[in-house]
Amino acid sequence: MTRRTVRIAMNGVTGRMGYRQHLVRSILALREQGGLDLGNGEVLWPEPVLVGRREHALRALAEKHGLTEWSTDLDAVLADDSIDVYFDAQVTSARVEALTKAIAAGKHLYTEKPTAADFAGALDLARLATEKGVKHGVVQDKLFLPGLLKLKRLIDGGFFGEILSVRGEFGYWVFEGDWQEAQRPSWNYRSQDGGGIVVDMFPHWEYVLHELFGRVTAVSAEIATHVPRRWDEQGKPYDATADDAAYGTFHLEGGAIAQINSSWAVRVHRDELVEFQVDGTEGSAVAGLRDCRVQHRGTTPKPVWNPDIPATYSFREQWQEVPDNAEFDNGFKAQWELFLRHVVLDEPYHWDLLAGARGVQLAELGLRSAAEGRRLDVPEVTL
Repeated sequence: MTRRTVRIAMNGVTGRMGYRQHLVRSILALREQGGLDLGNGEVLWPEPVLVGRREHALRALAEKHGLTEWSTDLDAVLADDSIDVYFDAQVTSARVEALTKAIAAGKHLYTEKPTAADFAGALDLARLATEKGVKHGVVQDKLFLPGLLKLKRLIDGGFFGEILSVRGEFGYWVFEGDWQEAQRPSWNYRSQDGGGIVVDMFPHWEYVLHELFGRVTAVSAEIATHVPRRWDEQGKPYDATADDAAYGTFHLEGGAIAQINSSWAVRVHRDELVEFQVDGTEGSAVAGLRDCRVQHRGTTPKPVWNPDIPATYSFREQWQEVPDNAEFDNGFKAQWELFLRHVVLDEPYHWDLLAGARGVQLAELGLRSAAEGRRLDVPEVTL
């Protein structure tokens, strides 16, 4: 086997998502398995170069994982001709400037979402990258979750017949930060810093709906800031100016309707932190992060509404578990592998900056819908 090294500038790896999912569970996991087998006698070896603003944090990460290259000078890293790929997991407000610099430097791009603070900026990035001729990808990790992979298997096999509706529930209680430390950074709750659950989660719902059920053609949304006062990482109180809950209805190409509730102010009474129920003429399914359960038309019971008589059966027990039938790798790592194969082998890859722009567009229209109190059409996105 011949080793082919790909050097990746990884910006934002001192943050929770950049560190856990992208550095440790994706790039370092690839190195631990001996690299990515390209199937042509070559093994791709990812070589991360850590980039960020905090020198001490970068040095500590590098020492912890036996890495030797890190820098607080993004411009110098991008000027290095040996860098093949630029990855961005920074806060959204810093992303456009960094991605624009990387495009100008001719680097291939892989980035977290949202790709920009507004739709115009996200579309400009897609145009710039396409004109420059660099390869570009956007993280769309939920498509690679075991539960949604099982759901896609059902869709591809025609299990549902005609799909009628999709209902999604996502969220959990994020502590305010006073008597218990918050699980999410404080900037998530300040609109002036790019926070808000709509800009965070609607890009996810766009690609999930688009890939599995059809393009979103219209959106209506209600948003709320249910917890108006929180405490930051230094224990100081601040006013939450961003939405922490969103209740969206999405009309899909083909006629199905999706309703998805997203909240950081909800206590979980479901099997997983996110669940999607899909109802069709021939059957239904409930898919979460890992599991998926089904109920076929032929095994659907006939409930009768009678509140005077207690139920003597469990509705949940009337559903059947969908088997794995495959081994599922970490979703972030699986998409990294596909993107790296796209970079070095030019294999097809469509989760690009244009797909990322669709997510930003949906978030922008969702916020506008909530502000104006009406349903809005979602135009098709093209360059």
